Amino acid sequence: MHTTLHLLAADAPAQLLPARELMAFTLASHIILVPMGVALPFITLVMHYRGLRKNDATALLLARRWSAVMAVQFAIGVVTGTVLSFEFGLLWPGLMGKWGDVFGIGFGVEAWAFFLEAVLIAIYLYGWRRLKPRTHFLLGLPLPATALLGAFGILAANSWMNTPQGFTLDSQGNPVDVNVWKAIFTPMFGPQYWHFVVAMLVTAGYVVAGVYAVGWLRGRRDHYHRIGFAVPFTIAAVATPVQFVLGDSIARQVFQKQPVKFAAMEIVWETDTHVPEYLFGRLHPDGTVSGGIKIPQLDSILAGFSPDTKVTGLASVPASDRPNATQATIAHWAFDIMVGIGSVLLLLALWYGLVWWRKRRLPRSKWFYRSAACAGVGSVVAVECGWITTEVGRQPWIVYQNMRVAEAVTSTRSTTLWIMFGLVVVLYVCIFGAFLMVLLKMRDRWRLADEQTDGPMDGRPEEAPEAVTPYGPRPPVPAGDAPSPASGDGGSTPPGAGGT
Repeated sequence: MHTTLHLLAADAPAQLLPARELMAFTLASHIILVPMGVALPFITLVMHYRGLRKNDATALLLARRWSAVMAVQFAIGVVTGTVLSFEFGLLWPGLMGKWGDVFGIGFGVEAWAFFLEAVLIAIYLYGWRRLKPRTHFLLGLPLPATALLGAFGILAANSWMNTPQGFTLDSQGNPVDVNVWKAIFTPMFGPQYWHFVVAMLVTAGYVVAGVYAVGWLRGRRDHYHRIGFAVPFTIAAVATPVQFVLGDSIARQVFQKQPVKFAAMEIVWETDTHVPEYLFGRLHPDGTVSGGIKIPQLDSILAGFSPDTKVTGLASVPASDRPNATQATIAHWAFDIMVGIGSVLLLLALWYGLVWWRKRRLPRSKWFYRSAACAGVGSVVAVECGWITTEVGRQPWIVYQNMRVAEAVTSTRSTTLWIMFGLVVVLYVCIFGAFLMVLLKMRDRWRLADEQTDGPMDGRPEEAPEAVTPYGPRPPVPAGDAPSPASGDGGSTPPGAGGT
């Protein structure tokens, strides 16, 4: 065993580690923005629809402010996404050179979706106060579809890398007779795509709601913060049990289509039935597991609904064709963390649903809002862990059972790649620092606008209007009359209590 591992390490080119680290860092950074890019347009339009349907200026104000955040986030995502696109060609020329004709259409679809989304975001932002309310809303409706189209392209490419098909190999081992439809709609595409899309809804919903949960904990109980919390949290809460079912389904698909990856996710060494489930734990090169919580037979039951289900182990394939012990442990921990966070979010969603079902109101417990404030961060961590599971569990393959990562890596010197890695880290720190600064400036500007408006009416904090509505100036109010709450810009935050 030691000799085999030594040979594998000797065969790995020196530039493989820095190339992997650079790709992992840029992907992990970009994926923080993806949930907002995919799901925030939908959440914004739901709030927009609520504002129009109920003639609620507060909801319209929130939709307008969220659209501004959406535009800034999209601009930052352009930069980080472009870096990733260049890295595919620069770091992995073997992948793109040999297989680009087979799965590259996914990147083409994503590029078209990106440009279309940029145009639609510009139109949606321009439409506030310039278009009729109904026309403006209808022009925004394609936005979620373009976001889903972009996700379609990326997930098509990634699912192909997990379960490649749609080609044959000639005598030199090069792909020929490419079938584009089969290359797009691979066995893992459907489960992976819907699991990803619902994860974006869950994550974006909890992230947005978390901002207003913090406001609630700080005493801001006005209409602005209530609906700012309730709309995105409701979307996330409804999607959470759906995601739990989809997550279970995709794990079973991995068990059937990528048994070695499943073995890494569950740190199963020998092929057997009545396989136990380990919660965390560490796999060693000799196949033993230390630490963690062992639950007898549960892995076989989860995989095939029966303790007699046979689970393929890592030892069933040569060492060169499977993740090593460290990689398997990383994939296993990432998977367990993702499932653990998802379980906690499911309990939080059930708490919210139970209170609403019984009392038709939002929960009032501080612990609920503390949990809700943490749910967004937890969701982002779960998304990161999901991608770690997907990518690390597939090792050593970059194209499953067709090309190893070491065969695809660039020939650029490792020293140059480490320098590039350092520069990218500095660049991303500046980019995300600027992103945070812009968001804080927007928050301060909105808070100042709220403070300069009239205070609550009749002691009701939910009825504090602003000077203008999202669709134009507020109608003049006769002298001596109180302003109408329905005519405000929706800034229902009392003086000094403005929110994002």
